[in-house]
Amino acid sequence: MILYPAIDLKEGRCVRLVRGEMSAATVFNDDPPAQAQSFAASGARWLHVVDLDGAFAGRPQNGAAVDAILRATALSVQLGGGIRSQSAISFWLARGAARVVLGTVALTDPGLVKSACRAWPGRIALAIDARAGRVAVEGWARTSDVAALDLALALEDAGAAAIVHTDIDRDGALEGPAIEATAAIARRLKTPVIASGGISSEADIAALKAHEQDGIAGAIIGRALYDGRIDLTRALALAKGPC
Repeated sequence: MILYPAIDLKEGRCVRLVRGEMSAATVFNDDPPAQAQSFAASGARWLHVVDLDGAFAGRPQNGAAVDAILRATALSVQLGGGIRSQSAISFWLARGAARVVLGTVALTDPGLVKSACRAWPGRIALAIDARAGRVAVEGWARTSDVAALDLALALEDAGAAAIVHTDIDRDGALEGPAIEATAAIARRLKTPVIASGGISSEADIAALKAHEQDGIAGAIIGRALYDGRIDLTRALALAKGPC
């Protein structure tokens, strides 16, 4: 299982939200490239970066910070937040992102998702963020009537590299991940699933890893790293080890 330490960007700084509330942002680092280097020094190979301002605005807003992160390390960067056009996808992949994550357009423009997956095989992931099981979009400001599993199944043939499943009610709350809900989605798909939201301990990582055979291929860790609840080096070893 691959662990993805997270950098969420707001106004050029590393922050963490609680349940997606921008008003509840806590700043953890004013230097995103230095934070990325710290994760790399702990042994990370991947990094999950989200432009929070971009997710709300509908277009990237923290380009300078993302560029600096891409230049600072050799980490494979998975980038999302406000990327909603072919040109934006092309731009960030050309700038060095290993993978672009499409969220809102997964619901609103599935044609774009499918064409992007064809154009850049293995480099497009989908973010399916759920509140009470329903897909939320536009920086989680709007909750649709579409069930997370239904959207995942509808896009199963798109050819995405992975699906990032976030339980919004757990995100940043350190209350444990939505293991059963994520595993239930993973079991229905061939596309690998990355769990996100609520991871607070090594026990949570072990519990997710126990569902690796169900299709949970990765996990995103945010606040628990910044709070010091999880040591990244130990967590990476745990995720890499046998089930």
